[in-house]
Amino acid sequence: MSDDPVHDPHGGMPRLLAIMRRLRDPDTGCPWDVAQDFASIAPYTIEEAYEVADAIEREAWDELKGELGDLLFQSVFHAQMAAEKGMFTFDEVADTMSDKMVARHPHVFGEESRDKSAVQQTRDWEAIKAAERAAKARGGVLDDVALGLPALMRAVKLQKRAARVGFDWPEIGQVVDKIAEEARELAEARDSLPQDKIAEEMGDLLFVMANLARHLDVDPEAALRAANAKFTRRFHHIEAELSQRGKAPADSDLAEMDALWTDAKARGL
Repeated sequence: MSDDPVHDPHGGMPRLLAIMRRLRDPDTGCPWDVAQDFASIAPYTIEEAYEVADAIEREAWDELKGELGDLLFQSVFHAQMAAEKGMFTFDEVADTMSDKMVARHPHVFGEESRDKSAVQQTRDWEAIKAAERAAKARGGVLDDVALGLPALMRAVKLQKRAARVGFDWPEIGQVVDKIAEEARELAEARDSLPQDKIAEEMGDLLFVMANLARHLDVDPEAALRAANAKFTRRFHHIEAELSQRGKAPADSDLAEMDALWTDAKARGL
């Protein structure tokens, strides 16, 4: 058998790193892989993370291994590009993560007692992260909330960060009142303002909805994914019932489809 790790079926991480180096070789590699940079690969990284989450949500355990591999490859890709620029290596990425996990778990790897609740552990984790941010000398409260996060997720993180320094509504009723206010402003914008202002008002409403989710201790990304899945199930029911009637949705009307939607709800779909 060849000593080339690329062809070792049990080569593990060294094999994957060797494959990545070969793909990026400017003389013998893949032209597409060679042409990529951090910015061009970043959307694929985000997509692969969502595909991991999708496999877990669907409990598609037979797919999860492959999806995790796809996500791992994204880290390998970014690390290889960084190594080519003399920035850091994949081993340094792994070491940085290991150092962070050891530092953030003194109750496991240090002298602190492990006898504390998950809530207290979360508080301690946030305190350690705050100390890390202070060490990086980032002055603004919101400065290190990543720009590339999905918008709903970033909204919640921004709001949590502001809440730590007291910028938050103390009562959930105030959040609900603000939602009603923003909804009214959106309705008014629809009738009197240009499209960019309508979009701005829509953003304001979504931002406050994310705040309500935070106050209710609900993950808005997860809640919206669940709503999407529910909508898909119920619409599939509409399609299936219409098909039995020899119809497609385009051949139906709102009243008929709404009745089938109600039927889907009654069936618990």
